[in-house]
Amino acid sequence: MANIPQIVLNDGSAIPQLGFGVYKIPEDETVDAVLTALEAGYRHIDTAAFYENERAVGEAVRRSGLDRDEVYVTTKVWWTENGYDSTLRSFDASLERLGFETVDLFLIHWPAPAHDRYVDSWRALERLQEEGRVRSIGVANFHIHHLQRLSAETSTIPAVNQVELHPWLPQEEVRGYDAAQGIVTEAWAPLARGRVLDDPVLAGLAAKHGVTPAQVVIRWQLQLGNVVIPKSSTPQRIRQNLEVFDFELDADDVAAIASLESGERTGKDPDDLG
Repeated sequence: MANIPQIVLNDGSAIPQLGFGVYKIPEDETVDAVLTALEAGYRHIDTAAFYENERAVGEAVRRSGLDRDEVYVTTKVWWTENGYDSTLRSFDASLERLGFETVDLFLIHWPAPAHDRYVDSWRALERLQEEGRVRSIGVANFHIHHLQRLSAETSTIPAVNQVELHPWLPQEEVRGYDAAQGIVTEAWAPLARGRVLDDPVLAGLAAKHGVTPAQVVIRWQLQLGNVVIPKSSTPQRIRQNLEVFDFELDADDVAAIASLESGERTGKDPDDLG
């Protein structure tokens, strides 16, 4: 079993640095995928209300034979539910679907600034943490100006900012701001939804280290200090994505990956959604 590093968050709790994402895994396939991940050694599962597979994630955790406190579970409130009362209702519904008493990390999924309700959502997350129903609270897809507004209008700094982050979009400014504020950066679409894996630079690095291009990118993410949540429903790839602790990228490798930056996103810009 891989010895996955833990990162201590600004609230004192710890998050496994490498996790398993379940975005776009159909609910009827999620139990098997999560069980495969847990058997391989993952101890961090990332889901969301929007993914419509929270119930299956909870079922997989129960069927795994692991104690609940051995598996770190993240879920999120969807942007259409931003707002104080609606976020609390969304959390209650997520908790019911998961079948848990608490969630390890609860995130605002998107700021949806045009609706101007994410600060109210954040106040709801603060309440959930105060009540002990959530261990840690954070955000996803927040630009620096969204984070600055939270800082100006509320009293809690997010523990995590989960953003699209891959070799095409390394998010240096966001990572720098997060680090300065004590916020851990977490990467979704860490492989650019697989699109970056055909790049010849990554193929060359994979050949150099005797690994796959996906393993190169995941290793790069870890060396940047990010939490990373690759997703796959293929058992072999689920296991391979965890086998990234027996090699290290050198400075030349990291520079080569830096050359791939293009600013290209696979998802929406956070200022444009909603």
